[in-house]
Amino acid sequence: MGTEQQQQQQQNGLRAVAPEAKTKPTVCFLGPVSSYTHQATLDTFPTDKFDLIPVENIKDIFETTQSGRTTYGVVPFENSSNGSVVFTLDLFADRGGEYPDLCACAEIYLDVHHCLLGHLPPSQPRDGQGKTVEEEEEGQGGFEFSHIKRVYSHPQAFGQCARFLRDHLRGVETVDVSSTSRAAELAAADESGQSAAVSSAAAAKLVGLDFLARDIEDRKDNTTRFFVLRRRRDGVREDESALRDVLDARRRTAGKGKRAGGEGEAQAEMGGGGEGEGEKLDPDVYSQTKSLASFTVPHRSPGALADVLECFRRARLNLTSIQSRPSLAEPFQYVVFVEFEGHRFRDPEGRVSETLQSVAKVARSSRWLGSWDSMR
Repeated sequence: MGTEQQQQQQQNGLRAVAPEAKTKPTVCFLGPVSSYTHQATLDTFPTDKFDLIPVENIKDIFETTQSGRTTYGVVPFENSSNGSVVFTLDLFADRGGEYPDLCACAEIYLDVHHCLLGHLPPSQPRDGQGKTVEEEEEGQGGFEFSHIKRVYSHPQAFGQCARFLRDHLRGVETVDVSSTSRAAELAAADESGQSAAVSSAAAAKLVGLDFLARDIEDRKDNTTRFFVLRRRRDGVREDESALRDVLDARRRTAGKGKRAGGEGEAQAEMGGGGEGEGEKLDPDVYSQTKSLASFTVPHRSPGALADVLECFRRARLNLTSIQSRPSLAEPFQYVVFVEFEGHRFRDPEGRVSETLQSVAKVARSSRWLGSWDSMR
């Protein structure tokens, strides 16, 4: 598929899934095709069961899923090397109340290995592979990047390859773009051959770029976690059985064992109400599930943050992450995000419910942002 055709798909994709034309659940992802978000989406949403729609940026994913034009949206949330994706956190903060119905219902992990893509100069042999950083360090020939004047990529990818850029492309202009696959398109469009992209092997094959270097990420265990977004609903729609089946298979692959809670789990996983009355719940459900919540506290009230965190300690809920973003209500006041073990709807001891109620009492504002099964 050529670049022009991909862009046309991206522009027309949402119109192509008008409600009356839908035959399968639809999933939007950060495009263009071949982005890491696209690869993560393919990993969880097989194309024989779902229609996949690329959109231009992360905000489009939130807007498209909130509006109901797609059933699900896949967003990058954090990277093991470079931390949180602040664009996604800012949208979860929802300062303008634009996404009141969205929640996370699943997580996806993707091993990420970056390549430097571009056009090889005529003097270099085209072996089709490109050297890895390890091969270069072992003396198997140095990199030759003197023709590169600018490099395109997503800010997260630049952060994950900081050492390589510092050692081999110092002084070269870096240009932030919406995704790594968009970076590859821009580098391919530069007929001078002076542009390169930090992107994926899949993008190289799609747009016809050469591999200038492979495996340029700072850490070989580089991994990105993505969230699957959906609208909150009562009950479970019939067409959501496809996602349930995929998630069950992924849990088995991840070694998470059998499902906990039967059909009641399915309802909870999709954001429905109830705890699966009459179903047998896994006693270890708290360590096998996670939730995300946000809150604000009075900035000048001593102990206000500690009071909120005490709610989790008192309920014996393990906090796995805490981070913040500016609230923009006043300077230097923040929206705090906490991720913790436990599921809002699979809560046999009532600890998650009790904690969310307690947080709502002591925080200035609070919001549950989703619950899902842990994949790691």
